[in-house]
Amino acid sequence: MKIVIKNMVCDRCKLVIQNILDEQGLPVISVQLGEVDFGINPPSVDQLDVFKQKIEVLGFELVSDKKSQLMVNIKKHIVGLVTLIQQPESEEKIKLSHYLSDKLHHDYTYLSNLFSAVEGVTIEQYFINQKIEKVKELLIYDEISLTEISYGMGYSSVAHLSRQFKKVTGSTPTQFKKLRDVSSRRSIDKV
Repeated sequence: MKIVIKNMVCDRCKLVIQNILDEQGLPVISVQLGEVDFGINPPSVDQLDVFKQKIEVLGFELVSDKKSQLMVNIKKHIVGLVTLIQQPESEEKIKLSHYLSDKLHHDYTYLSNLFSAVEGVTIEQYFINQKIEKVKELLIYDEISLTEISYGMGYSSVAHLSRQFKKVTGSTPTQFKKLRDVSSRRSIDKV
């Protein structure tokens, strides 16, 4: 039995969920972004209710209907793709539409229409917003240059990144870096 969990978007989220499962003594096969696999030993209804209450206090939510599960999976895979893009071994350009279609086994047009209808923003814009949040993080860390960030995040040039960054945030990466305004960053699940 697998359950889908909304707002589970990072490794710390997985750790929090794993700790709650351990606290309850619930054996699992795996805890992945947005998903817990209980295998052939599903929890009882009472155990699942207690689990649900504990995670909701922390901002997570169990998702039961298929469309909502698909939405959680779309977001999970977009966050995963942003992470994948910045891996040094990721030399080739990954096309968002192919990536999501392959991962979710649905036509991209269907995924795009569903996402837009539910979220009020296109998948592409959501992807761009996720990338910009990652760029903000990298700018705040100040460990690599803007050129390296641009290349690492899959942009064709620093100018392309700068235009997109300004369109989303209202300031250039250089202005943002000078301000180093941590408060302007949003958590991934709030994007």
